[in-house]
Amino acid sequence: MKKIQLLAACAALAVAGTAMAQNAVVPAPQNVLQLTAAGTVEVQQDLLSMTLSTTRDATDAATVQTQLKAALDAALAEAKKSAQPGQLDVHTGNFSLSPRYSKDGKINGWQGSSELVLEGRDFPRITQVAGRINTLTVANVGFGLSREQRAKTETEAQNIAIENFKQKANELAKGFGFGGYTLREVSVNASDNGPIRPRMMAMQAKSFSADAAVPVEAGKTSVVVSVSGSVQLK
Repeated sequence: MKKIQLLAACAALAVAGTAMAQNAVVPAPQNVLQLTAAGTVEVQQDLLSMTLSTTRDATDAATVQTQLKAALDAALAEAKKSAQPGQLDVHTGNFSLSPRYSKDGKINGWQGSSELVLEGRDFPRITQVAGRINTLTVANVGFGLSREQRAKTETEAQNIAIENFKQKANELAKGFGFGGYTLREVSVNASDNGPIRPRMMAMQAKSFSADAAVPVEAGKTSVVVSVSGSVQLK
């Protein structure tokens, strides 16, 4: 009986100890500083994306689909002659087919559209191919960064951001009367102007001769890397 009572008492003490530990207030860290720094690198856009498209209209869906397919097949055949990975990549875009309605709500025809996308780093090659395609017209043009250019630029911006973070931490530590700091935690985030943003082009196929290059001009974009975290002042 005494043994049972002793075990019960020990169990009660253990439970009480656990409850006390759970209720214990963990003191907030002292002399911890939160800060953020950034690094920015401006770079020339080296990736061009051109979307070519066409629309067709007929009284039945099969005719529209056949016409769109013929136009797209001809454009693909021409584009693939000059395709080269990374320099000129070719792929189809949106393909849509929808009914056209009369005023009384009845279907009186069909309309559809198809797209071909030319994308890569070889601007002259892409624009010349676009100029030779006569079954589609240029719908929009956009610029961006290739993976290689983005990775290289992010590394440069990251190094700048880290140095800025360290310098800022040192300056703040001295400003608050401390001799230095130690790093507690940190996060690194990169961003640029995002994916290629196309610009609508009011162009017609007849605007280009058979081998004419479509005029394009790339701009610059800024790649920003931010470093944020906390440091322990000491």
